[in-house]
Amino acid sequence: MCCTIRNGFLTAFATVTLVSGGAVAFAKYRRQQPPPPPKPLMAAHEPRETHLKNVRQLTFGGQNAEAYFSADGKKLTFQSERDGMPCDQQYVMNTDGTGLKRISTGTGRTTCGWWTKDGKRVIFSSTHGVDPGCPAKPDYSKGYVWPIYPTYAIYSAKADGSDLRVLFPRDLKSGEEPGYNAESVISPDGKQIVFCSDRSGDLDIWVMDIDGKNPRQLTKTMGYDGGPWWSPDGKQICFRAYHPTAEKETNEYKALLKQHLIRPSTLDLYVMNADGSNMKQITNEASQGIASFAPSWTRDGKALVFASNRADAKRRQFEVFRINLDGTGLEQITYGGQFDGFPNFSPDGKKFVWASNRNGINRETNVFIADWIP
Repeated sequence: MCCTIRNGFLTAFATVTLVSGGAVAFAKYRRQQPPPPPKPLMAAHEPRETHLKNVRQLTFGGQNAEAYFSADGKKLTFQSERDGMPCDQQYVMNTDGTGLKRISTGTGRTTCGWWTKDGKRVIFSSTHGVDPGCPAKPDYSKGYVWPIYPTYAIYSAKADGSDLRVLFPRDLKSGEEPGYNAESVISPDGKQIVFCSDRSGDLDIWVMDIDGKNPRQLTKTMGYDGGPWWSPDGKQICFRAYHPTAEKETNEYKALLKQHLIRPSTLDLYVMNADGSNMKQITNEASQGIASFAPSWTRDGKALVFASNRADAKRRQFEVFRINLDGTGLEQITYGGQFDGFPNFSPDGKKFVWASNRNGINRETNVFIADWIP
C-alpha cells in the first residue's frame, strides 16, 4: 500500500489500478540530496470532500506515501521512490513541504517511518543491513500479492539522518536475514513500539520497549495481522487483518508465506487492548472482496479513518473512510477517483495528511495535507 507503502503496498496498489483497474553502509554512502521541492500547491478537491479545506500538495513526482506527523505536528516523515533512487528511501520535511531531506542510507529499501516523542529521532525499517541493493519485486504471475521481505530490520536515526542504529533485532549480523520486522508505530507516551513481525512463523503484531528490548507477541490468530496503530490514549491498538478459515484459503496463505508473499484481496479492521486482550472485529466483509487497510484514529479516539475499495464495484479504486468503533457511522472522506490512502491526523486533530494519485502524472502518488473540518 505504499508506493512501496507499508512494506511495498503502494507499488502493489498502483499495479492493481493499472492491471485491473549497517551503519557501515550508512557511513560510507555519500548523500546526494534532491533539489528543493516546489512550494506547496493548492490542490482542487471534490466538493463532496466536506471535511477537507485548504488542500495542499506537498510532494511532486515519484512515488511518495506513508507521511506521519511528529509529536509537535511541525514535521512529517515519509517514504519515497524519487530522484533516481531505485526503491523507497526515508525522508523528512516540514508540514509546508519545505526542509525536504533524505535520512536513510540510499541503499536497500525502507518503509514505515515514525517519530520519537521528542522529535529528535526517526525509526524506520530497512533491508540495507543484509543487501545494499533493492530486494526483488514480487512475482505477479501468482496474482495480486504483497512482498513480505525477510530482510527488514528496524533502525533508528537522528532527524538529520546521522547516528544510524539497529534497533531490532539488536543482534543483527551482516548477511543474516532478520525476518520481516516493519509497520512500526511508537506509543503516545514514547515508551513502546508496536510492529508486525514473522518471527513467530506467522505474521503477527508484536510490541517492544522503545530501545528494542523485551519483544512480546500480541496476536496469535493464524493469518496476517498488521498495520498496528496506537489509540491517542495508548490504551488500544487498531490493525488490519486477514484470517483465512476455509482449508483452501488457509493452505494458500501458508504456501505464499513460505515464499514471503501474502495475497491481500480481503482485509478487515480490528481493535484490541494494548496488551492484546479484548480483540474486536470492526468490519466483516471478506465475502464481498473488500480490502480495508491503513487504519488510524480520530483525535478523540472514538473512530478510525482508513483506506478501502468498498465504494468501487470492481474493487480497483481506494478512498478514505471513517467508521465508529462499533462499526456504525461509515462515511466516505475522499473522492479522488484513483487511490487515496494512509490517512492520519496531526496530534491536535486540526490537520489531515494522506497519500493520493490526484494531480498525478503517470499514476505518481504524492503527499497531501488539508485543514480538517469536523
